[in-house]
Amino acid sequence: MSLARVYSRAQDGVAAPLVTCEVHLSGGLPGTSIVGLPETAVKEARDRVRAAILTARFDYPARRITVNLAPADLPKDGGRFDLPIALGILAANGSLPAAALADHEFIGELALSGELRPVRGALPAIVRATRSGRRVVVPSGNAAEAALVRDADVRIADSLLAVCAHLAGQAELPKVRALDETADAEPGGHDLADVCGQPQARRALELAAAGMHNLLLIGPPGTGKTLLASRLPGILPPLEEDEALELAAVRSVAGIGSDAGQWKRRGFRSPHHTASAVALVGGGSIPRPGEVSLAHHGVLFLDELPEFDRHVLEVLREPIESGRVVISRAARQAEFPARFQFVAAMNPCPCGYAGDPSGRCRCTPEQIARYRAKISGPLLDRIDLKLEMPRVPLAELHAAQAGESSATVRARVCLARQRQIDRAGKPNAWLDNREAERDCALGASERALFDRAVERLGLSARAYHRVLRLARTIADLAGQPTIEAAHLSEAIQYRRLDTH
Repeated sequence: MSLARVYSRAQDGVAAPLVTCEVHLSGGLPGTSIVGLPETAVKEARDRVRAAILTARFDYPARRITVNLAPADLPKDGGRFDLPIALGILAANGSLPAAALADHEFIGELALSGELRPVRGALPAIVRATRSGRRVVVPSGNAAEAALVRDADVRIADSLLAVCAHLAGQAELPKVRALDETADAEPGGHDLADVCGQPQARRALELAAAGMHNLLLIGPPGTGKTLLASRLPGILPPLEEDEALELAAVRSVAGIGSDAGQWKRRGFRSPHHTASAVALVGGGSIPRPGEVSLAHHGVLFLDELPEFDRHVLEVLREPIESGRVVISRAARQAEFPARFQFVAAMNPCPCGYAGDPSGRCRCTPEQIARYRAKISGPLLDRIDLKLEMPRVPLAELHAAQAGESSATVRARVCLARQRQIDRAGKPNAWLDNREAERDCALGASERALFDRAVERLGLSARAYHRVLRLARTIADLAGQPTIEAAHLSEAIQYRRLDTH
């Protein structure tokens, strides 16, 4: 047979479109050409494939070989097509039974020795292939992420020769065992009980966790802003399996492995303030996910917020609202999920001690205004809770009385979050305006109170709905079916800094 077809998957954001690798042998001068919009790494596959086939002791056909990666208008990059190209050549040459290829999909990069090397973005390809009803063959290095997909028939291989033996019916490739359903989802790391004092900040952190609200902590150095923010993942509910798969797919595309024992834990990303806009939202000639996507269903923490370049901070505005990032290039477009919880910390002034009882701050009002103006109004408008954290009194540090543990707070958060899921199928922070009006209905007296606060604080329409969602979260934590005046008043007071 001089024509063979092998199925594989390309990488397009976190999608994995089907690619049919067609191999045709014909007369003429010996040579190999690859068509179908291949990038440089794909064009170089002909040399890797030839060496791997010869090392596996197969005959490399001395004929004209044409490899077409269809669809032709979809860009192909990386070494993921090495294995399907090699198998297509062997099947077209009669060295392998072509019929055995029909119910398989293959991805993998070949070494010159014929060994298989892992590739980025294997997890989305495995998920899509499983939905198509085909079994998948991947390199052994991708076995850990393959185990995350339940009900998938995934075979792992170390070499081209092992794949050929499997297809010829001589030695079956081992099947990846699905991850145990009891995989650890308990939060690791630090405990909220380590935080001394700061009851208001602990309350704000609990509210942020319960409703997936954005949070800004403002205070002098050493008041525990970073300490508190790092405890947030420990009080969040564990990821659902579909959420964990979405995050694992993003990490796979980024080339970051997923720990099988911790894959249901929410991520915590804390980029340095020198990070670029591309580092935050993703990009590149071949688009890759940025920090906002790696924080999907988790926490993005920006410490020393005014030290970030203003242009870098502005790129966060759209992902915070839409929960996704679309990266457009002249030749292609890629979309990545970015439904993250935004948490930030900052000092009140350049020296850090404005308002401190010690009186050590010597910053002028103009310097303080210039410092705070580094953060735009539209970005601040998207933050639900803004809180000033004072210095912890010495007596509280000496007392060293442990506060509530993360496990205790997490239990309350999970109950409140479940109320939101039962009511609307999503956390309160994700409600659109119509859903907010429906689920956050106010009584006559509460409506009058809210209208007065909106007028006095000069809140925008966005802030108006964000206060309503936060009040609904406060009521959910209290186990109340309706929003009462106390819940609304607490939600409003987290917007006092909007007037500064």
